[in-house]
Amino acid sequence: PVEASSVILQHIRCAWNQEMATQDETLKMENQDIFLTVPASFDAVARELTVKAAKMAGLENITLLEEPQAAFYSWIEAAGDRWRDIVKEGDLVLICDVGGGTSDFSLIRVLADNGELALERIAVGDHLLVGGDNMDLALAYYVSNAMAKKGVKLDSWQMRGLIHSCRKAKEKIFINSENQEFPLTILGRGSSLIGGTIKTKISAKEVESLILDGFFPECSITDRPIVQQKTGIKELGLSYESDPSVTRNLAKFIGRRAGGKPEIPTAIFFNGGVMKAPQVRKRIKDLLVSWGRSDETPGNSFHEAGQTSVREIETTDFDLSVARGAAYYGIIRQEGGIRIRGGLGRSYYIGVAASMPAVPGMPPPVKALCVAPFGMEEGTDAMLSKKEFVLVVGEPVKFDLMESSIRHDDEIGTMVEHWEEEIEEITSIETILDGEKGSVVPVTIEIKVTAVGTLEFWCVAKDSGQRWKLEFNVRERNDFGA
Repeated sequence: PVEASSVILQHIRCAWNQEMATQDETLKMENQDIFLTVPASFDAVARELTVKAAKMAGLENITLLEEPQAAFYSWIEAAGDRWRDIVKEGDLVLICDVGGGTSDFSLIRVLADNGELALERIAVGDHLLVGGDNMDLALAYYVSNAMAKKGVKLDSWQMRGLIHSCRKAKEKIFINSENQEFPLTILGRGSSLIGGTIKTKISAKEVESLILDGFFPECSITDRPIVQQKTGIKELGLSYESDPSVTRNLAKFIGRRAGGKPEIPTAIFFNGGVMKAPQVRKRIKDLLVSWGRSDETPGNSFHEAGQTSVREIETTDFDLSVARGAAYYGIIRQEGGIRIRGGLGRSYYIGVAASMPAVPGMPPPVKALCVAPFGMEEGTDAMLSKKEFVLVVGEPVKFDLMESSIRHDDEIGTMVEHWEEEIEEITSIETILDGEKGSVVPVTIEIKVTAVGTLEFWCVAKDSGQRWKLEFNVRERNDFGA
């Protein structure tokens, strides 16, 4: 993924330079401040890989920006001063971003700060590899199965053409409800490319049923994605969701808040090509209202306020809002303006083996030590001065890195003994510390959230102050997801 992303960025850089910098070297892309947008659910490893890909492409002045925030910045820019009239203090805004390949959720709280409204991103969803591509594939398989029952079988080349036709059908039907059906044309093969053309159709009712009931089914706030038993061996590739239900994943995001009750959003901001469909937006808004009114969420602010609807904050462009918002964010970074408070979108932990007598057949239990809490701001650092570790220099040393998207109250140094339900392992950090092989060095751990949005871990010797950077080991990862 890093090499592929780097090639794409190199292509963009060359195209920019040919168009913009033929007469002026200072206008070259590598000399500009560049804002790369990433899913809000990208963890520390995925962000590090993104920056690595950019540097491989010759781009050094990089800042990472979460895509849901970028989309919201686009709305702020378009609304101007009116944004303060559209949202109010106490609002909880859900950003629901469903694009071609991923679904991304974020929650933004509207606060009062010295008499002015302020915005704070308070929650980020898990990485979900489900989006419009899944929907196009589902439609294509539905059509191909119907054709197979009539004795018409498609090969892989024709199947790709059918997927493309189903994508266009989906977009036409959802955008214009007057389209009751859409013709599908599949080319033949070889010398019968035209003469062997296959024609069929799909109705608006079939499309709406497959998309709404398959990907946005009605569900309860207590419902969770269906977890299927994993196959012992599978192809190397991306970790796609076993349950494509966006709404059940949304229920998990809203309902699974560590130590607290679900809190239903009072407003929603949609982004991504899938959200062009008014039927999809209505289904999600109706579900949020039903969750807010239900007896399963007693005491929630939505219910107590007697709300009857969730306000939709209208976007100006479902396709380009992320790009426009990122550009606007770059402007306000230089000139000032309203900023969304964010920081780290999850809490990070290092696995620490408990100190206890050895028991045959049972490894020491692992505790989770919080080293970077949720919301830790870019450009800040912290030292675990009260936690001391002993490292062996000259030999490989390994740390297990873990994360949580729901434990927002842990502080640096918090030790969690029973963490399996709320904290997940994501990768390992390993290094060989310079020094005489076999020697031990008492160290503490220093954490830094860089200005570009990545996370750094350092070992610092207690006596000499010597520092070693702990590098991510990503050999076991096969995608950019959490």
